[in-house]
Amino acid sequence: MSTKSYSETFRPQFHYSPEANWLNDPNGLVWYEGEYHLFYQHHPHSAVWGPMHWGHAVSKDLVYWEELPIALLPDHNGAIFSGSAVVDWHDTTGFFNGGSGLVAVFTHHDTQTPSGVPRQSQSLAYSTDKGRTWTVYEGNPVLEDERHVDYRDPKVFWDGERERWAMVLAVGQRILFYHSPDLIHWSFGSEFGASEGSHDGVWECPDLFRLPVDGGGGESKWVLIVSIGPNDELAEGSRTQYFVGEYDGVSFVNDNQPDTVLWMDHGRDNYAGVTWSDVPPQDGRRLLIGWMNNWKYANLLPTDTWRGAMTLPRELGLAASEDGVRLRQMPVQELEALREKEFRIEPAVINAGDGNVLQDIHGSVLEIEAEIKLTGAPLFGFRIHSSSAEGTVIGYDASRSYLFIDRRNAGISDFHPDFSCEHGADLKPSGDMIKLRIFADHSSVEVFAGDGRVALTDQVFPDPEHQELELYVQEGSIEIISLRVYGLKSIWDSSK
Repeated sequence: MSTKSYSETFRPQFHYSPEANWLNDPNGLVWYEGEYHLFYQHHPHSAVWGPMHWGHAVSKDLVYWEELPIALLPDHNGAIFSGSAVVDWHDTTGFFNGGSGLVAVFTHHDTQTPSGVPRQSQSLAYSTDKGRTWTVYEGNPVLEDERHVDYRDPKVFWDGERERWAMVLAVGQRILFYHSPDLIHWSFGSEFGASEGSHDGVWECPDLFRLPVDGGGGESKWVLIVSIGPNDELAEGSRTQYFVGEYDGVSFVNDNQPDTVLWMDHGRDNYAGVTWSDVPPQDGRRLLIGWMNNWKYANLLPTDTWRGAMTLPRELGLAASEDGVRLRQMPVQELEALREKEFRIEPAVINAGDGNVLQDIHGSVLEIEAEIKLTGAPLFGFRIHSSSAEGTVIGYDASRSYLFIDRRNAGISDFHPDFSCEHGADLKPSGDMIKLRIFADHSSVEVFAGDGRVALTDQVFPDPEHQELELYVQEGSIEIISLRVYGLKSIWDSSK
């Protein structure tokens, strides 16, 4: 793997980013013949958003990625917006002469219309060589409706119970459901969402899948993910909500009250996440990756030759709670292969004023696993990418049962007024215990707490020389049950 351009300031070392130029939404996530495919929105000629192509990378382990040539380019039907990919195992399309192959289902975005109003429609392309080359279907588009301007981001899956394909599509601030025998001819099923969830911005990048409920006695539920575009009046920018409910092949019914809003991530930089199709049954995981960015400032980030990266791949689950069934997410176990040096603190009581027990650790590419017992400190946490002048704070306010990231003094932030901020989420202790797993890269932090009940993902742009790590306690004390810090290898190591 090339290492010629993966050492720039702020370049992520264990998150996927393109060698050069712009990246946004993950697209076409699919597993096929031993490879995880990651397609993504890509502008190959600039480090800011422009005419969209599908970039392409593959991995055998969700850790080390190989960037391949661009898969789909704009054509007479328009630019190539977001969508999905599936394996047509039974050749329902007729594209594969009785065999199997990959089919991409995506939005064409056409700005050259007679009316001057952009048109969005759904189209197909297929590959007979494991995604290395693609043939655009001559009959495109296969689904269009001129009543809608925002009509995009198809996520398609095989509905085995009804032996047909299903599609979820974002339309304005609703989700439409369709079904098809062959991916070419589509019938409308229903719509969802006109009065449910958050309507802070345009709805985008939906996904629909079923998961078992931990602690649910064999119960399973359907999860509908919907990303929401930015609203100029709200500081949060773009973010992602989800719904839990039932799907009968035609309609989705929300289990919660219409005004219930469930956020997938409580940080500022996890958007447009979708899941991999066709993960083998013997694996059985539901795997998701998101765009680690926010439309508030995505075009303004202080990077140079490239702009945009993906979150860590995550395994999703559902768990019953006192509030209802809720989504959980944790980084995939394959990431443990990146661990190098380990620093461990044995069980100990840490008092305010004891000094920094992590003062011997320096680095900006780290993983932290901590299990901490609450013994009276009102506030404690970690400072990463730290120095006497700056640092990113991951803290827990025990008085409010609140986990937060404070990036107000984390480094460069003057590119947008809403970037410098503190934000977080409610996190009740498990008994009197708080469990944290933190990943720090050159320009990001991802925090998973309470066995995945809460996730926070944030970009930060610290001085590369600031590599101190600190555990702080404000008044009182905490008890460390376990604390491990790992240095992490770069995924761009050419020997891998």
